[in-house]
Amino acid sequence: MTMHRLKKVLIAALVVSGTLGGTVAAVQASTLDSILAVGKSKNDAARSSQAKIDKLADETRDLLSDYKTVIKQVDGLKVYNARLQRQIDNQNARIAKFDESIDQVTIISRQMTPLIIRMIDGLEKFVELDVPFRLEDRERRIAMLRANLDRSDVSVAEKFRQVLEAYKIENEYGRKIDSYKGNVEIDGVERDVNFLQVGRVALVYQTTDTEISGAWDQASRSWVPLERGEYRNAIMKGLRIARKEASIDLMNMPVAAPEAK
Repeated sequence: MTMHRLKKVLIAALVVSGTLGGTVAAVQASTLDSILAVGKSKNDAARSSQAKIDKLADETRDLLSDYKTVIKQVDGLKVYNARLQRQIDNQNARIAKFDESIDQVTIISRQMTPLIIRMIDGLEKFVELDVPFRLEDRERRIAMLRANLDRSDVSVAEKFRQVLEAYKIENEYGRKIDSYKGNVEIDGVERDVNFLQVGRVALVYQTTDTEISGAWDQASRSWVPLERGEYRNAIMKGLRIARKEASIDLMNMPVAAPEAK
């Protein structure tokens, strides 16, 4: 009887033991799955984090490269702006000078006009007292200068330039040999003649038939006749030189002797 009960207890114990073992095994399997799942989740999270880190690293490198490029551009712009600023300062200084000059235009114009009038008066007096070569051209030039004084469409600067040009022409007359045609009254008759001008040293004429010659006497301010045999060929030679038909050579011209003072 006792042995029968012991067998039952052992059997029960074995059954309980088997049940507990199955339960423990099941629990252990469930725990392992959880651990593996957590590990996989962590690995996935780690890979995602690494991908984000790599992306941020690439973006950071790109931003750094862009930053360096922008810094270089900024440095270049600073140098360029500094150069432009110097140019602007220089231009502003020139503008200030121009403004000052413009402010003086009215004053200069008021001062220039009387000067131009005096210069024309002086030129007219000079031509009146000078040797009378190309007299019509010179008087016409002076008349043009006087007419321009009252013209509003001609600036003061242009009027002054024209007067200076007239002075320059008068100055050049004294350094060249010239010939031109004209008329001279000889014995009460107007005759066609060829004039020969040698600077302001001599002014002579010769009729077109070369028979009569004369010279301007500055002292008496009149024409005086010349000996035909002494000056006829010399004047003809001088006319050819003035017309560039002969080479420059010595000429025998009637020249007034200097007076003692």
